[in-house]
Amino acid sequence: MTPPSKEYRMLNMPIKHAGIKALRQTIKRTVANDGVRNQLTALRRAFRKALTAKDNGKLKELLTSLQKSLDKAAQKKVLTKNHASRIKSRLAKAAAKIKN
Repeated sequence: MTPPSKEYRMLNMPIKHAGIKALRQTIKRTVANDGVRNQLTALRRAFRKALTAKDNGKLKELLTSLQKSLDKAAQKKVLTKNHASRIKSRLAKAAAKIKN
């Protein structure tokens, strides 16, 4: 996600200095968090692609990298701990089906 436009910020600009700083911080964090979410989405797409292709080598590699990324996202509070855990569980379950 891109930061809000200049016109939007001018219309909804906080009055106090602390509010201006908080807005700056929020925009910066939102952009960073969106980057993490986009990376997770790309990894999940690649995982699903490997799942349909039944490529066990690539699947195992993607599963570990995806689990690591989900843990980092939960640690940075981009995702909640339970959400990351639930996704990891579902991915591992799907990968186990292919292996058998």
